[in-house]
Amino acid sequence: MVADNERDEQIKAKSGQDAVHYLSLQRHLIFLLSIKSVISLAVIMPINWSGFLLSQNSLLWVHPVFAVVYLILTVFVLINHTRQIKDRSKETTRNTLMYCSVPKTAAEEEIKEHFTEAYPNCEVTAVTLGFDVTNISNLDQERIESGEHLRYYELVLEKTGKSKKIHPLVCSHLFCCCELELVDAIEFYANKEQDLLQKMRDQLEKKQPLPLGMAFVTFKTNAMAKLVLKDFNAVKCHKFGCGRSPKSSSKSEGLKVKNWTAELASFARSIKWKNLAVKGFKWWGKFLLVNLALFALVTFLTTPAMMVNTLDRFNVTAPITNLMVPIFSQFFPTLLLLVCSSLLPAIVSHSTDLESRWSSSSEQLSTMRKLYFFLIFMVLILPSLGLTSIAGLFQWMFQRLIHGVGTVRFACVFLPDHAVFVVNYVITAGFMGSALILLRLPELLLYIIRLVFARSAAERKYVTQSQAYESDYGAMYGWTLCVFTICVAYSLICPIITPCGLLFVVIRHFVDKHNLYFAYLPNSLDSHVHVAAIDMVLVAPIIGLMWLYFYFFDTAGFLSSIAMFTLVFLSIVVVVCITHKFFGSFKYLSPQNYKVKEEDKEEVAEEEQEG
Repeated sequence: MVADNERDEQIKAKSGQDAVHYLSLQRHLIFLLSIKSVISLAVIMPINWSGFLLSQNSLLWVHPVFAVVYLILTVFVLINHTRQIKDRSKETTRNTLMYCSVPKTAAEEEIKEHFTEAYPNCEVTAVTLGFDVTNISNLDQERIESGEHLRYYELVLEKTGKSKKIHPLVCSHLFCCCELELVDAIEFYANKEQDLLQKMRDQLEKKQPLPLGMAFVTFKTNAMAKLVLKDFNAVKCHKFGCGRSPKSSSKSEGLKVKNWTAELASFARSIKWKNLAVKGFKWWGKFLLVNLALFALVTFLTTPAMMVNTLDRFNVTAPITNLMVPIFSQFFPTLLLLVCSSLLPAIVSHSTDLESRWSSSSEQLSTMRKLYFFLIFMVLILPSLGLTSIAGLFQWMFQRLIHGVGTVRFACVFLPDHAVFVVNYVITAGFMGSALILLRLPELLLYIIRLVFARSAAERKYVTQSQAYESDYGAMYGWTLCVFTICVAYSLICPIITPCGLLFVVIRHFVDKHNLYFAYLPNSLDSHVHVAAIDMVLVAPIIGLMWLYFYFFDTAGFLSSIAMFTLVFLSIVVVVCITHKFFGSFKYLSPQNYKVKEEDKEEVAEEEQEG
């Protein structure tokens, strides 16, 4: 335990608290899968191997009982995980609120006067209005890069006494055989920096940045910010005649305070300032367009099995097979299977960049949810239903609706070859998937492209120095939790998958620890990203109950006692989860409940001191 704490402190100093949180969750998943592996190999596998799984036998009740045990064990392990993570509010101040729907004509002094008058016990230290600075930010970033290149060649001039000459065209160093005009490097980058400065001045003189109707209000303490936020959150329904209006002041009517929406502002480093200008119908239109395109792409790349079957149908792999070399003919389909599934995290991550999210935390959360959904759909749900892709699902639906006959026979659900498919996927993802993550091929490809488009040695050096990227927790969480969910779902039907899943998480843990410490830059996230990951871990045993019920429904019948027991318990769990998530009930069953109590105590203590 002491060694783990020391390593966590080292990782925290190098990669941030979020890396510690992520690796801690992986260690708890390893603990969970270790226990499940022992149970699966010592208890579940002998029962399944004896043939009782296909007959009505009292030993079958072992499966729903252990499904319930797995759910309870998961909850307690997650409680221990959340208790080992320090309260993030004590490490970083969260005393800034972000308000939207603020009148664009509002002034900072007016907003400050409103809060001072409406909340006299809450001291406002700063008010910052949001402006559309997209063009200015782009020009400023280019100016900074040009300044770096200029200083590089100035240092070269100081050391060598000679001024370097460069080709001003992009990719000109690739066409060395062509006679291109050379220019002085210092003069080129100095002129470029001055041109960018002049463009920035011209834009500010001709047209001031447009207000976005947003305001960032900073309070003296966290307790003050929470008090004001609670007042605004309590009046979400006042437009429909329920609730109450927020506290008013003499400025309320002019500022239209009733129309404001409030939330805790993300960390300053996490905010995507250029994306704040994309909102309303423009943001939703972009969001729908990007995700519809992503869905259309994933429709044709849904399962790795579909890609392999399509290539076999058109004899694409025939030249490789005809080589009569086993290492090619046997290794290529497995490699193709993994590459198809490992492409999805990169595709989903880059599609989220196009959504123009307002903060990196919301980007990571969106990536994690979409990746988890698509991977579960393509690796777990569709193969278990005997389908190869979403396209196959649509084909079956249209055949049933138009012709009344479908080619898919759902009596084939959960056949042994489906379990073999997921076991192969988990093993391949554990070994070859981890190797691809270490290689970081998407980052390598982008790095090569940036080097190709660099004009000079200064730009190539700048690309080399800035090639490190922030940690992509969304993709990391999504893929890890997907494999964990697959292992839990099939742990009772195909127990051999559990040690394979344990091997995957162990390998992935060491790979991610290496990348977080040596390869990636720290990425500050809001706590709701990690909370969403914990919720996805809780989804795994629920899906396991669902899969077990479907199996008993298919083999024993709907009215069988074991199927009814599984269905009733599953229904109770689903109702509890829905009421807790959407209505705030059963708070004491949540792994995050202790945080709520600690924050409430801290807030009360701070308010008493202020009083």
